[in-house]
Amino acid sequence: MSPSKLSLEQAVEVFVEGFCVTRSFTHPFVAERLGPSLWRLHDAPRKRPRDPYRNEELIAWELPPLEVDRLAQAHAQGRYLICYLLPEGTDDRAMRAEFKALGYRLGSTEPFFVHDLAALPTHTTPFPVSPVTTPEQLDALTKAAGRRQLLPEFLTQDPPPMRGYIAEDTAVPQLVGWVSRVAAAGCGWCHSMFVLPAYRRQGIARALLAQMLADDRACGATASVLLASHSGALLYPTVGYRQIGTLYLYNPPRPRTS
Repeated sequence: MSPSKLSLEQAVEVFVEGFCVTRSFTHPFVAERLGPSLWRLHDAPRKRPRDPYRNEELIAWELPPLEVDRLAQAHAQGRYLICYLLPEGTDDRAMRAEFKALGYRLGSTEPFFVHDLAALPTHTTPFPVSPVTTPEQLDALTKAAGRRQLLPEFLTQDPPPMRGYIAEDTAVPQLVGWVSRVAAAGCGWCHSMFVLPAYRRQGIARALLAQMLADDRACGATASVLLASHSGALLYPTVGYRQIGTLYLYNPPRPRTS
């Protein structure tokens, strides 16, 4: 597969696989393909029936909203969200009107990016960047982020299903930025890019991404894929990502009350 020809469908598969890994830290989150343009992501069965199930995610593209709604009603087994992807440059007015007519509420939109790994960025920063390879680094990352970014067993697996990268202010010392990537569908899924507010605009994010992308290509990945916030969307093109679509996150209609 040529990196320059990664299709929206292939990028969605990377998203699906990568997202499921990041949601499976406490309980398996699995993907089920319901058709050529629809995935259902949901918790695997729980041992104790009383344990709550997390929201399901239905990832759709190309399908008419009415068909997405029909399939959601047929397959979702609890609370769900619809993640609808439109290719870059597509007029979204008709799609948005159809979901609104069905009672869905638009929660947010997220730009969908791909890096073809053909031309890799280089960037330096006064704060050293390194992969997370030791339990001490992993503990520091968990503490800085306030939640687990990687599982301990990932450090001993070769190749690891997920790898983290950190930037450190050695004078303090403290971690000032981090990002992780998941091996997914022959590509890398970029996850949880963050830099402490006091350290932004110093090249830390670009340096973290440059290290991650270089490792992606070195390990044979054909592309890197990510979803961005709208502020993050200003960053990623500076290191070679290109927007291929937009994800629209829809909440289903509220249950009617008598």
